[in-house]
Amino acid sequence: MKIQKTQIFIGFRWQVMISFLLFCLCHSVSAQIHYSMYEEMQKGSSIGNLVNDLGLNIKEISFRRLRIVSRLSEKYFSVNLENGHLNVADRIDRETLCGTAEECFLAFDAVIENPLNVYHVRVDIKDTNDNPPRFVHEIVDLEISEHSMPGIRFVIQNAEDLDMGVNSLLKYKLSENKHFVLGEKTSTDGRTFPELVLETCLDREMLSKLELTITAYDGGNPVQTGTALIRITVTDFNDNYPLFTQEVYKVSIPENIPLNSTVLIVKASDKDTGINAQITYSFSTTAKNVLRTFNINPTNGEITTKGTVDYEEVKHFDISVQAQDGGGLVSHAKVLIEILDENDNIPGISVTSVTTPISEHSPPGTVVALIEAHDLDSGENGEVDCQIIGVIPFKLLSSSGNFYKIVTTGTLDREQNLQYNITVQAVDKGSPPLSFTKSIRMDISDVNDNSPLFEKSVYFAHVPENNQPGASIYSVQAMDYDSEENAKLTYSIISSNPEVFSAAAYISINPITGVIYTQRSFDYEQETEFQVEVMAKDCGSPSLNSSTTVKIYVIDENDNSPIILYPSPDFGVSLVYELVPFSSEIGSLVTKVVAVDADSGHNSWLSYHFLQESETSYFSIDHYTGEIRTLRILQERNVLRVVVVVKDNGNPPLSATVTLNLVFGDTFQHVLPELSNQSRNSEPQSNMQIYLVIAIAVISFLFLLTVISAIISKYRESKSSTSFSSINTCPTIDPRFLPKYNTGTLPFPYSYDVCVSLDPSEKDFAFIKSYHNVPVESLIDADDSGIGDENLKESTPGAGVEQLLKMKFHYSVLWYKT
Repeated sequence: MKIQKTQIFIGFRWQVMISFLLFCLCHSVSAQIHYSMYEEMQKGSSIGNLVNDLGLNIKEISFRRLRIVSRLSEKYFSVNLENGHLNVADRIDRETLCGTAEECFLAFDAVIENPLNVYHVRVDIKDTNDNPPRFVHEIVDLEISEHSMPGIRFVIQNAEDLDMGVNSLLKYKLSENKHFVLGEKTSTDGRTFPELVLETCLDREMLSKLELTITAYDGGNPVQTGTALIRITVTDFNDNYPLFTQEVYKVSIPENIPLNSTVLIVKASDKDTGINAQITYSFSTTAKNVLRTFNINPTNGEITTKGTVDYEEVKHFDISVQAQDGGGLVSHAKVLIEILDENDNIPGISVTSVTTPISEHSPPGTVVALIEAHDLDSGENGEVDCQIIGVIPFKLLSSSGNFYKIVTTGTLDREQNLQYNITVQAVDKGSPPLSFTKSIRMDISDVNDNSPLFEKSVYFAHVPENNQPGASIYSVQAMDYDSEENAKLTYSIISSNPEVFSAAAYISINPITGVIYTQRSFDYEQETEFQVEVMAKDCGSPSLNSSTTVKIYVIDENDNSPIILYPSPDFGVSLVYELVPFSSEIGSLVTKVVAVDADSGHNSWLSYHFLQESETSYFSIDHYTGEIRTLRILQERNVLRVVVVVKDNGNPPLSATVTLNLVFGDTFQHVLPELSNQSRNSEPQSNMQIYLVIAIAVISFLFLLTVISAIISKYRESKSSTSFSSINTCPTIDPRFLPKYNTGTLPFPYSYDVCVSLDPSEKDFAFIKSYHNVPVESLIDADDSGIGDENLKESTPGAGVEQLLKMKFHYSVLWYKT
């Protein structure tokens, strides 16, 4: 047996090689690859080198995804991607696949990508002698009349061999006996039936029963056999066989015919009478599909359906029907049943290949998927048309066979459509037509084609001064319509303007969240507003960016107390005096307190108040201008000390105070002795020596100043020039303070009348009298002749002091304590 199997395999290899050579010769003409093989080849056996036959490179088939596409054949074949061979993947039984059909083949499509192509492959399945002959009935019972004459023939049911060609050719052999020999009968359809030919007469009294063995041999190599036992009973004479009305019956029925439907009725007759004329009908076949699908009435020969008839499974049936009379005589007829196709199968769509996601910048005409339409029906019922439903930028292009390519028809924009559901409808040409739809999801991949966008071109932020460093003051956000990395944004502060760079030193920005933080505390008095440029940059490649302007306004807080400009706080509490003449009328302006506040807005609005209202019955103060005016006519000489409080309008408010000594008198000389006594009495005796030293120094300085002034006066009189008093001793105010302090509360400049006490025994002090609404240019006093009096030189020191005490000097500035 091993030698025989080896010979079969060698013969098979030669047949495959010859088939392959024939395929190579006709490949260029047929445009289809043909292979042939024998059934029952072992798994893993090579049928041919598919890669070489397709003209492909073995190194590329893995990358190009060579594969088999078939709903049936992919079970039986596989491609070895290492050597390119087409191998057997499962057991192939020709009889199971094709039954008794003369041609048997499996077809599939070989699909390869990059670029996409489809090749049609057909593999013919050749028969091997793997099925022995088999009789329908292993035991055949015959009743033969003893009166049968030599030469009479008894037809025996033939054996069936499921193989094809030479493997199904049958020869019969009868076991040795002395009564019968084997003969053959050929029917009109070419089939051969064995016959028992009576050679010698039978004698029932001598031999009532006889058993013979008939053996069937097929034409395969090695030969296979099948046997049946013939049991012969010798009976009385029955010389007529049943006869069918037709040797071959043909009928067509639609698939899906209802169960128990009548297919046809076969009819046979017998010329005998009695029991020899009684006919029984039956199927003479072992085919399971026939016995599962049809049933025959043994009495009347009616053939009906008992199972589902499906055209897609079996397209026709070949049934052998037997009629046997009561005497055991048998005759046969053939019933051919053709199945008509009905449009009972919905078309199908198979996605062979799909490319997803695809770039939104894919050009029109890009192939994104390959699909196959199929229908199990035949004829027009199996012809399928496909189309895309809906308005989308895709279309179908027919490829080879029932394959279609899905290609783009326009540009894609992921920001408008993240994905597409491509709905493909397949409709067959049956009546009525059947349809099927399949949805293919196509994702669109992102390309960095959108710059970040800020909601506004300019943002406005407000931050209070004296803020804590590191506090967040604002947040800017940009949007990017791209996705993933292309939409991840980082924020930074940028500018080509040096001023913005200096402002950027005050703030920082979180590069992830866009929150703006302060780097240090702001001071409204130094910087009221500034702006920076914020850039948002995505993480795409190449990256895109955009910018916006953030204007930051510093909000003022009440962090500055009022500053009193006049009287200057540099004077002591007891040094600055204001002279109030007795001749002042009610409402006369005595003096004016001038103050400013470095804050702005409400925080810089100032109001003026007396600290103790009980001591100010003589005077009133304007809450808005700070002007102090008389409330009644003054009659007595006195010195009144008042404290003025200047408050701002902040929350909480801040304030400053100044002390004013209001002196009642017509001139400083009238009140000087009293003030001197008050000063003397108020000073401790222990400080007398210090005051004396200071007084002597001041007297010496004033004496020298008087001498120089006298000389200059004499010199000017000789030249008829103006007096010494015309010298402008009012220093100019720094113009930088004018816009800051000119709040409308005091006109500039003011002029003051100053008198200085130089008594060595008293503390030095100054009287300051303001000349209201008198311009600086008019401050020259015509009564300056006393300065040049030469009697001053001859007077005693005491007299010199008296003269100095009576002197007037006109200044437009404050006198500061030495």
